[in-house]
Amino acid sequence: MDVLQEHLARARAGGAVFARTVAEPPWGLRLAGSIQLAVHTVVRGRGWLWLGDPARAVELVPGEVTLVRGGPDHHIGHEPGADCLEPEEFRSRHAHDEESESPRATVFLCGAYRFSGDIGSGLVEALPQVLTLSAAVGDPLRDVIALLSHELANPEPGQSTVLDRLLDVLLVLALRSDFRRSPTAPRWYRASVDPRLSAALQAMHEDAGRAWSVTELAALSGLSRAAFARAFRDVLGQTPMQYLTDWRMALARDHLRTGELGLASIARSVGYGSPYAFAAAFRHHGEPPGAWRQRESQHERAPVTNSSPTH
Repeated sequence: MDVLQEHLARARAGGAVFARTVAEPPWGLRLAGSIQLAVHTVVRGRGWLWLGDPARAVELVPGEVTLVRGGPDHHIGHEPGADCLEPEEFRSRHAHDEESESPRATVFLCGAYRFSGDIGSGLVEALPQVLTLSAAVGDPLRDVIALLSHELANPEPGQSTVLDRLLDVLLVLALRSDFRRSPTAPRWYRASVDPRLSAALQAMHEDAGRAWSVTELAALSGLSRAAFARAFRDVLGQTPMQYLTDWRMALARDHLRTGELGLASIARSVGYGSPYAFAAAFRHHGEPPGAWRQRESQHERAPVTNSSPTH
């Protein structure tokens, strides 16, 4: 499993809510900032997306995918600054537009994603607030958009599963495209595609519980110990052992949050010989692992906000 794939898997992305909407002008939709990651694409026509200032609206056109990170509410309308309705009112107002063949109508898709834990939050926070990706002819993104539109327009048994899988593919393609071209891509992603570091980084992720040494990791990279340590710090901003410890603690918090493993099992899985050694490493959180788990479990997991414009 490569490093991006592992981050996605451990983020346990889920709760996708997809909708296909047809709306004739005037129209506008307000979507809650509580959505961790919203996905929008226009199939036909065009629309505009903005956060607080309509003057900075982004045009939505066919062949593009726009991701919006949670935070402020965002708006989609037939023009910048259009009067925007809450989802329920929008559904009621534009229910009759579903059968419209008008050339003025806009057909667009909306999806919402929720991620779990530190790994998922870090993945979302690595994205800009609004990210628009163009899908040229022959680009897999365009093919996925076409499949989504077809599936939403032709309900059949198993549709929900198909939509969730297609949204997964869309998300991976979008993240990969952005990280590949962005100078602000996560450090771990840049290291994962750096031939000097990729083998060592993947080894640490695949076997975080192993007692790795810098010498062993350098050998995997085909570098001297000093050259490897220098390259690692240059790209990731920390030493290999600091990175390994941080990754182990992220995995430990993930296990503690899910409650699937006991403390002894968690300790072993992330490279500590006993719960006591694990608790000592965990101390920077300011409380023992058991207390941290109990506190986290008291936070009721809120349901995904269903802010999609249609059912």
